[in-house]
Amino acid sequence: MLSILIPVYNFEIGALVHDLHGQAIQAGIDFEIICFDDGSKEHFRLKNKPLDHLDYVSYHDLPENLGRSKIRNELAKVAQYESLLFMDCDSKVVSSYFIKNYIEAIEPKTLVYGGRVYNAEPPKEQALRFHWHYGTQREQVDYRERQNRPYHAFQTNNFLVPRAVFLEIQFDENLRQYGHEDTLFGFELKNRKIAMKHIDNPLEHIGLERVEVFLDKTRKGIENLKKVHQVYPFVETKLLIAYQRCIQFGLKYPLRFIFGMMRGNIEKKLSKDGVNLRWFDFYKLGLMVDIELKEKV
Repeated sequence: MLSILIPVYNFEIGALVHDLHGQAIQAGIDFEIICFDDGSKEHFRLKNKPLDHLDYVSYHDLPENLGRSKIRNELAKVAQYESLLFMDCDSKVVSSYFIKNYIEAIEPKTLVYGGRVYNAEPPKEQALRFHWHYGTQREQVDYRERQNRPYHAFQTNNFLVPRAVFLEIQFDENLRQYGHEDTLFGFELKNRKIAMKHIDNPLEHIGLERVEVFLDKTRKGIENLKKVHQVYPFVETKLLIAYQRCIQFGLKYPLRFIFGMMRGNIEKKLSKDGVNLRWFDFYKLGLMVDIELKEKV
């Protein structure tokens, strides 16, 4: 019936696994929960390892780090059931009907995306607030709005997919670091005319990161996006559209100059409460131009 697949990296997943386990038992379905640890620190591995003794749960330490794409592909290959439920390890179940909602949403040859939410209250630590602010403003989207642009709204944090469909596409293993594996996967789903359904069944993202870590991952994500666009030039994101306009109007070098002058000040702005996210949009565009011009040197 259902294989619940969790790639793990430097996060304690005990509460998440026990919540999922209890709901699946209550639903009376055949299920398994498979957790692959992708090279976490020993502290996290020791905390998570006892989950292997829980019925229908298996926890494996991988001998080497596989990366965000390959680890998901490997999880799918060892899964035994026909429906795969993928989720990020830094997630929290917020509905007692989470598993039930997904079971009721299963349709042949259809991917189902449940969504993402954030805690209503900002974190106490100042350095975590930009991630929370960005998440609540950009990633926490009502399912009806997501359904208007189903493939663009897809994220890898919480989705159900038929095993046969996933194995036909899989994640691109050339994308090892953070970012945009969901963009490419959504493009492939659309290109192959595989249906995508959005439902109101979110997980809460609890793995907030300090602003400097978030910005570093943003840079890595832009590097991945450039790789995706080189191979699949028809892939579109808001950032790519803005970047193409920048090229069209001959603004690459002026933009890089302005970005170089303002980068430090923008990073300071992003560490403050209530920052206008247009500054972050400009920051990403500046990074994309800067990365490309540095590659040409």
